[in-house]
Amino acid sequence: MDDLKNIIENGNVKPMVNQIKCYIGNLSTGTIEFCQNNSILVEGYSPLATGGILEDKRIQKIAEKYGKSIPQVAIRYLLEKDILPLPKSVHEKYISENAKVDFSITQEDMEELDRL
Repeated sequence: MDDLKNIIENGNVKPMVNQIKCYIGNLSTGTIEFCQNNSILVEGYSPLATGGILEDKRIQKIAEKYGKSIPQVAIRYLLEKDILPLPKSVHEKYISENAKVDFSITQEDMEELDRL
């Protein structure tokens, strides 16, 4: 975050996007808040924790509640936090599935995911 502050205070061009690793259980909340307060888009890469969250039973339970997959919940979670998710896949099936995030996660479920 110090680097961002330095760029904003001393640079000629204000950063418009900050790409950081973001997924359920790993949010750099201070950096995210700083960016959002300074109109810098946060782009969250690795929203599936490089596959690390795909077997999480707690997230699976929430996904089942919405009739969605864990990746869809993980992507929607970031969108609910005004973070642009950057999922990666080379499989057409998963690319298509990752785009189907036209649902909302309740505040209660967001809080549960925040605790992970």
